[in-house]
Amino acid sequence: MSAGSVAVVVTEDIGVPSWDLYELSIPCTVFGKPQSDLADPWYDLRLCGTGTPHADDPPADTGLALRTRYGLDDLAGADTVIVPSVPDACVEEGKPLPEALIAALREAYDAGARMVSLCTGAFALAEAGLLDGRRATAHWMHTAQLAARYPKVRVDDSVLYVDDGDVLTSAGLTAGLDLCLHLVRRDLGAHVANQLARRMVVPAHRPGGQAQFIELSVPTTDDEGLGPVLDWARAHLDRPLTVEDLARRAAMSPRTFYRRLQAATGTTPLQWLLNQRLGRARVLLESTDLPVERIGELSGLGTANNLRHHFLRQIGVSPGDYRRAFPQSRAESSSASSIQRRRAGEKS
Repeated sequence: MSAGSVAVVVTEDIGVPSWDLYELSIPCTVFGKPQSDLADPWYDLRLCGTGTPHADDPPADTGLALRTRYGLDDLAGADTVIVPSVPDACVEEGKPLPEALIAALREAYDAGARMVSLCTGAFALAEAGLLDGRRATAHWMHTAQLAARYPKVRVDDSVLYVDDGDVLTSAGLTAGLDLCLHLVRRDLGAHVANQLARRMVVPAHRPGGQAQFIELSVPTTDDEGLGPVLDWARAHLDRPLTVEDLARRAAMSPRTFYRRLQAATGTTPLQWLLNQRLGRARVLLESTDLPVERIGELSGLGTANNLRHHFLRQIGVSPGDYRRAFPQSRAESSSASSIQRRRAGEKS
């Protein structure tokens, strides 16, 4: 697998509002900082502006100007093209996007580039016709406008991101980070993506089918008392854990434990356990060649049929299809295990 080059569109001539800098900074952070100990070479990042390079004055409504070394002509030579966002005026007021940008996006796609949008960047891909007939998403506050303006796009407002192979779209803000880490997983394997996520102090993997908006997704209280028991549960997912088991370990009644966990996480104890078990199963599918039956046991999901049921229902694909997306990670894991076994034999 190879990292390749990533071209990020900077809409400098039509304005980059300060609140859109978050989406712009995500690909810069994920793909722009070399991580040679994880993969060498790392990605080659290029910021490609839509306007005149080195503009002297920032647009009046943004308060800043971004100067880029590359222009739209450089999109066509990239392996991956990312549109982080488009200005609010293009979304809310229907202000046209630059024709040169739309033409450059089409040219990059025709040249074989993988096309990616974060948040409202989907409007640019849709304007270029790259989302016609495809399932796509954007920030849930703008998906109705996206669907109304581009009726050929199958807009899904409920997911974090959509991977349609050569065209990928994400919801807004942190969902863009989820998608960028997903790209790293595709390109360089689960181990590299997990290590990068750890350095960024973010979850290693949230599946794209996870809901964008969940009531009480942000804890309403800093309930540090739950931390030890939840850590213990993660370390013992292969056991038949119940709410009563966790409540007893937390020195609470089941009713109190249920209430406090739901207040802190926005989900029920049983759903929290299911999410953790699915996460463990994903890691094992990505990084090992263990049989599905064994993965069901280690993750606490039980039989292979039960594992398949929850995978299809929660993630939208079968365990086998999910595993086939990460062949490099399993090969590296198998190779590392072989080396460890050989070294252990030499020492004995």
